[in-house]
Amino acid sequence: MRQFLARRLFYSLWTILLSSMIVFALSRMSGDPRLLYLTEYSHLEPERWEAWGKAMGLDKPLPVQYLIWLGKAVTGDWGVSIVNGRPAFEAVMERVPVTMQMTAGGFVFAAIFGIPLGIVSAVYRGTLWDYLGRTFAILGQSLPAFWLAIVFIVIFSVQLGWLPTSGRGTIQHFIMPSVILGWLAAAGFLRLTRSAMLDVMDSEFVKFARAKGVGKMTIVWKHALRNAIIAPLTFGGLLMAGFATGSVITETIFAWPGIGVLALNAVFNNDFPILVGAVLVFAVIYVLAAFLIDVLYAVVDPRIRYS
Repeated sequence: MRQFLARRLFYSLWTILLSSMIVFALSRMSGDPRLLYLTEYSHLEPERWEAWGKAMGLDKPLPVQYLIWLGKAVTGDWGVSIVNGRPAFEAVMERVPVTMQMTAGGFVFAAIFGIPLGIVSAVYRGTLWDYLGRTFAILGQSLPAFWLAIVFIVIFSVQLGWLPTSGRGTIQHFIMPSVILGWLAAAGFLRLTRSAMLDVMDSEFVKFARAKGVGKMTIVWKHALRNAIIAPLTFGGLLMAGFATGSVITETIFAWPGIGVLALNAVFNNDFPILVGAVLVFAVIYVLAAFLIDVLYAVVDPRIRYS
């Protein structure tokens, strides 16, 4: 197990390093970083221009520039925001917990509704429960998130007055963003769980357990689900990363001040230090999610750690 974890950890760190190389290369392909700050200085002296270059390490070879940039990035020196002059590290990191709160709400909704409905739909296939589950999945995959969010706001906020339209702070603020963010994911959970459970329920060891007189609930929850959970587990890990990095629409509609909105505003304002910091955070989140999936694989199915 230790060798498995060490190997996966090495791959994760190497992936993060490669991601940082790509981010650095893209930052240099966009042009001289000093040009981003020229809006404040209409007449810049050549001496100051050269001083900026030395301060940023632009007078050194490109590999040396990367090592300097990487050292600063590891220590949290991501530069200063062009828009408000704040350190980019502070501006990005203060938004990460905000986004993770919405991510957690959407993931809990998706897991609570998607996985149990998938199990019920597989166990009682061809019945009313199966049709209701598949209808829930079809609606979640076909209704656009932005349209569904507007409909929810009109019904539950404007007409009924049950939930706030935007912002965060109370449990009521989490309900609509969690549902909007998690419905599509719940549909994916349902379809994957149902498909995997149907394959396992038709396998020989399940038939043998039935022949021995094992109870139906024991077969479903102890034997079938543990062997069918690999596909939903993979989807769940990538889902968490996707929620953390791709919830821009939901954050924008509900005025949720997360990292997605911050990155979008950085694109519009050409705030490159903020954008680079956000991209680095996105890359780290994806790599950590993949690492956690590998660890959970080894826990759920010991055969994976020995392969």
